[in-house]
Amino acid sequence: MGKIGRLQLFMLYYVHYRTVRIEMKHLLSIANLDSKEIQRLIRSAIELKRAVRRPLLEGRTLALIFEKPSLRTRVSFDVAMHQLGGHALYLSPAEVGLGEREPISDVARVLSRYVDGIVARTFSHKSVETLAQYATVPVINGLSDEEHPCQILADLLTIYEKKGSLEGLIISYVGDANNVANSLLLACSLVGIDFRIASPKGYQPSDDVLAQARKNGGQTLLTEEPDKVVQGADVVYTDVWTSMGQEAEAERRRRSFSGYQVDSRLLSLAKKDAIFMHPLPAHHGEEVAEGILDAPQSVVYDQAENRLHMQKAILVDLLKG
Repeated sequence: MGKIGRLQLFMLYYVHYRTVRIEMKHLLSIANLDSKEIQRLIRSAIELKRAVRRPLLEGRTLALIFEKPSLRTRVSFDVAMHQLGGHALYLSPAEVGLGEREPISDVARVLSRYVDGIVARTFSHKSVETLAQYATVPVINGLSDEEHPCQILADLLTIYEKKGSLEGLIISYVGDANNVANSLLLACSLVGIDFRIASPKGYQPSDDVLAQARKNGGQTLLTEEPDKVVQGADVVYTDVWTSMGQEAEAERRRRSFSGYQVDSRLLSLAKKDAIFMHPLPAHHGEEVAEGILDAPQSVVYDQAENRLHMQKAILVDLLKG
């Protein structure tokens, strides 16, 4: 085989290897990770938190496709890319029209020619999966109706900082088994945290999510009684009763979740050194009583800050090489 033939064969191999490798490096769900990978991301986030600016992604560009409004997700990814030496490009719903103005498959293939990674914040988890199916650059789930993996990885970082470890802790979640609860349940099952959830009937985790968590070896308690799950907990966690896209159900949900508010009485049932968590935005006076976000147990704003540091760790892991 001549020199040209060998070069062509090498290039074909390189393009195939790089494409396959990148296609396998998406973050769509906590289920894409194992325990060792989660621990590695936490260590990386801690290191990157100490060194604010490191040009690890110099020359790289990240596309942000957002169907839903955002504060923490958009700002943390944008600032993370800037501090890592890269650039973030925000694409609004009107500009992209994901699946409406043009097919998701075309958006994925075109953006893959321009950018080094894609963050998608969508109504449907299927949209994120389709982007990943056709993209040849990493796709990160910035939030979908099924999961919010970036939020939960940042939460694990926060818990680790406050508690010194993860294994053997008890997390009690009170409220709707939404995308945040799904990712939290799966993450806990991977890192050795006992997960307890109290939700009214009809708003509990799906059988599929529970089956996946139990397959991972996770200990899960499912009940309709908030007092029962919070008793002796290390972490008390809640989220809004009505998520974006569910506004028409808001009044019905308020009635269903009456009695599921996290207040000082409920928090007093947890361990004395328990922490309170909420992914924000919060509906004060609904899922969380007025003043709880400013209580000594609250680490809510530490959670919000850690979105930035965990986002850096995720980006370096997926985009650097």
